[in-house]
Amino acid sequence: MRNPGIGLIGTGFMGKCHALAYRSVATIFPDVLAPDLITLCDQPLDQASKLSKEFGFSKATDDWQSLLSDPDIDIISITTPNKLHHEIALAALQSGKHVYCEKPLSLTISQAREMANAAGKSRSKTIVGYNYLCNPAIQHARELIHQGAIGRITHFRGVVDEDYQADPDLPWTWRVTKSEAGLGALGDLGCHLVSIACTLVGPIESLVADMQTIYAKRPDPDGGNPRPVENEDVASALLRFENGVQGSMSTSRSAWGRKNYLVWEVHGDRGMLTCNQERMNELRLYENKGPVSTQGFKTILSGPAHPSYGAFCPAPGHGLGFNDLKVIELAGLLKAIEDNKPASPSFSDALHFEEVIHAISTSATSGERVEIQSII
Repeated sequence: MRNPGIGLIGTGFMGKCHALAYRSVATIFPDVLAPDLITLCDQPLDQASKLSKEFGFSKATDDWQSLLSDPDIDIISITTPNKLHHEIALAALQSGKHVYCEKPLSLTISQAREMANAAGKSRSKTIVGYNYLCNPAIQHARELIHQGAIGRITHFRGVVDEDYQADPDLPWTWRVTKSEAGLGALGDLGCHLVSIACTLVGPIESLVADMQTIYAKRPDPDGGNPRPVENEDVASALLRFENGVQGSMSTSRSAWGRKNYLVWEVHGDRGMLTCNQERMNELRLYENKGPVSTQGFKTILSGPAHPSYGAFCPAPGHGLGFNDLKVIELAGLLKAIEDNKPASPSFSDALHFEEVIHAISTSATSGERVEIQSII
């Protein structure tokens, strides 16, 4: 098998993150084929040309469709604004390319289902950018749960807050529109928390929820009248998992002081596990055993004993970062392609995560409990 050719669409924060992962993945994981960075796509063309040199791509274009007909390109990376994911992903699958798409899949659940169905009928591999799932601390937590370290799971609790929309004077952007971004805090942040909840506890069956737009309008960046905010700043839900476990989650993009406060707790009848993404290399474990006088939380620092930490660093406690998780995620896709096995999380996996966040929106509007599969 030849080295996979890469076509990357989008050069923002996540576009650069993908480029860094493509350039370093074979160094970190020498058992995967080294990607060949073929074409970088963005608009305007002069920006794409400039960044193609910085990112290490051979060519630049402002026409994403030209990537689909290039026989040297095997994988399409989609790091565009949310509204473009659906069209590009469907076209890429139709052309036989593997697809690496940032979350969310699309603006609406019907479009997300169309993407998952198309992927299911395709021979292409798909993966969606829920890279927090690649955190060695979370993977170790999953293993501890399977081993019964905290006993029978009884409850899940999670929060994911940031403050990038906390300032009421922050100008209006496309991120606050349904036509460009879709959901607000749920689509940007809450879906990550859902992905972790499902990974650690299992699929979610139903929920009841509420949500709020804190700032109904934001200043027009061009100096005109304030413009309306169309999606939510805050959302909360009471969850019921398919296995009977109950839980809760909340998310806010307007929480001052929170930068990437993705915190979860899994409670069991013999202990609990908790982790905070702002301290992503620390997993805390409480076990109800031994003398009460010596019981307490144990902090487990990520190290080579926790895959895939050792691929980056031979010493524990030195810490991985956000971009490292993207490298692990990409390695999973490349191995799936080479071994002809499903990648994870695939479009199908991501569909459930996004069914949950759209169910939260539906429940918040109706005021009723919503079964996940019942949403339109």
